[in-house]
Amino acid sequence: MENPKIQDILEKQVLTVVKAVEEKIDDEIAALDRLDSDDLEVLRERRLQQMKKMAEKRSRWISLGHGEYSEIQSEKDFFPVVKASDRVVCHFYRDNWPCKVVDKHLSILAKQHLETRFVKIHAEKSPFLSEKLKIVVLPTIALIKNAKVDDYVVGFDELGGTDEFSTEELEERLAKAQVIFFEGESSLNASKSGAHSRRSVRQSTNPDSSDSD
Repeated sequence: MENPKIQDILEKQVLTVVKAVEEKIDDEIAALDRLDSDDLEVLRERRLQQMKKMAEKRSRWISLGHGEYSEIQSEKDFFPVVKASDRVVCHFYRDNWPCKVVDKHLSILAKQHLETRFVKIHAEKSPFLSEKLKIVVLPTIALIKNAKVDDYVVGFDELGGTDEFSTEELEERLAKAQVIFFEGESSLNASKSGAHSRRSVRQSTNPDSSDSD
């Protein structure tokens, strides 16, 4: 049988929370009531400007290849891609089952996260790049921000150690690295702990390769 004193305390706490919420709603309604036509016009204009900026961003992202999961055909094409977009998810792959699993999930996420460029590159056909970025285990997903490799997802160890992980699990991992964003979700933008050391993906003066700036 429940202790009546505990029940009274819980009821009082609930009533306190309800009262606080009601007061907040009342304050917001009062604030809206105080707005005059000029204030509403300012809010409307601000909203229109926000929508315009977002539309311009989306248009630019699409022009850069965002919204689809595409393959980078050669090493020299890698550098212009990562320099053009602020956030890039690059899958280093070979033709095997684990890499096909990653392909499936990244194809889905590319459509859902227009803010990020999703690409893949054949690791064995990209020896210079694989050596420079220390790609050893395949699949490896390089998470690139502002033209620097900021983090890696290597194999499936972080995804439960199995190829049966969900798209949502991979999505959460990418969001923690801040290479994709959940709409309206700012808490995931906090700094992550234990990040891998950054490696610049800007090409060196290797005579066998060329960077197209």
